[in-house]
Amino acid sequence: MNQIYLINQTTFLQFEDISINVKPGRIQSFIKKAQELDLKLFLSHEFYYDLITQCNEDGSLKSEAPMQYVKLLNGCEYNNQKGQLIIYDGLTPSLVYFTLSRFIENDAIRYTSSGPVLKNHDNAQNLAYADIVKMAQQYRSIANAHLNDVERFLYDNVADYPLWNYSNRIKTSLQPGSRIRAVDRTMLNYPFEDQNYNLNYLTDGY
Repeated sequence: MNQIYLINQTTFLQFEDISINVKPGRIQSFIKKAQELDLKLFLSHEFYYDLITQCNEDGSLKSEAPMQYVKLLNGCEYNNQKGQLIIYDGLTPSLVYFTLSRFIENDAIRYTSSGPVLKNHDNAQNLAYADIVKMAQQYRSIANAHLNDVERFLYDNVADYPLWNYSNRIKTSLQPGSRIRAVDRTMLNYPFEDQNYNLNYLTDGY
């Protein structure tokens, strides 16, 4: 089976601005990591692969895909176990923000013959490395918040998803923020207040 990407570069426009200069192949590499290292961990291998088999090569669901997978991926309105109406946004938001987190924390670094280095830009001032870490952590926190909604949806509709198996261990493993190492962790002990950074400084020309 060819690699199937559940989201693409256009999907991000619904959530965050990504420079048009980012090569599709580069963003795809982080979509793949988000799917296989974040989403698959949450859903379980069996559940994830069953979802993938219901998708076309462009990531859209097949016409014959069961309705429960249409709802899981694209979102829906449903009544929870208390009879309350819930608006569920689907898997897309969490996948977008997991991808952004991985993209930001990796795109700031280039690997050279002498080792990894931070990128420099002629027409922009680079953020401090600790700020890049905080941005990546912020996006991962948003992804986990959306994933909590996915978990609630699956819990409320568990009869429709026999492959779903809740694991507190798996949920806990998803909660940590950025995976960048060797930084001053005291910088992560206060909220990220400035949310007006432009991602273009990381992405223009790549």
